[in-house]
This record gives sequence, structure tokens and C-alpha cells, in this order.
Amino acid sequence: MAGWVMWMLAAGLLVVMELFTTTLYLLMVAIGLAVGGVAALIGWGVEWQLLVAAVVALVATYLLRRSKFGRRTKVQAERDPNVNLDIGQSITVEQWQQDAGAAGYTARVKYRGAMWDVELAPTANADGGLFFIQEIRGSRLIVGNSPGQH
Repeated sequence: MAGWVMWMLAAGLLVVMELFTTTLYLLMVAIGLAVGGVAALIGWGVEWQLLVAAVVALVATYLLRRSKFGRRTKVQAERDPNVNLDIGQSITVEQWQQDAGAAGYTARVKYRGAMWDVELAPTANADGGLFFIQEIRGSRLIVGNSPGQH
């Protein structure tokens, strides 16, 4: 079996493994292996094939890490809608009460069959009406005027 075929089979195996892991890093290594296969097809020596494959895989991994697909977004669990399905749900607050000694507004609201303490987010307006849950701190809902304010 020719050397370039081995490189391409290894690249194909990594692509299949990447489909199961969905990390994209195995795909970058597969690109390096495919370039190593091209180097073998051209007739370069084994040492150059290995060097080209390693350099391309490292550069591709570096570029992926610098792109928006390689960055991890850190969201606190109390604000993450993937952790808590109540984030982004709407509630209606009829009237806000200003806290004595504090600059914030609070209210008591019935949500999902129970009474909850609700706190107005610092950027939200204290008018009565429809609000969206942005964060949950213990048994307190932090709400804002629009669903996209996290």
C-alpha cells in the first residue's frame, strides 16, 4: 500500500472520530495528515511528510483556537439557559417596591404555581408589565425588560 494512501486513511479515520466528538480539533489534525499525504504523493521523503503534517496540524489548531469556534464562552450557571430552563421565561410584575437602604427594586410574583422574590436588574426600568428572567440566585429571580439581557 502506498504511503499517501496510509496518510489519507489516517486523515479519514480522524474525520470520522471528529464527527463523534464534535470538537473540531481532530479535524485540524486530519487536515495536517491529508497535507502529509499530499507530500507523500508528490514524492517527498518521510521526514518531510511528517514535518509538513505536524506544522500544518499545529497551524490549523492555532487558527481554530484563535477563531470564534475555538473559544469557550464562560457563562455562570445561574445565568446559563442551558443549565436552568427558567432563564428567558416571562413573568408579569404589577408593581415594584424600592428597597429601603438599597437602590434596587423588588416584588413578589407568582411563577409556576409558587410565590417568588423578584429583583429588578440594574439596567431595567421599574415600570410594571412583562419582564424576562435573566438570572436565578437561590430563590430570587433577577428580571430585565428584554429576554436577551444576560
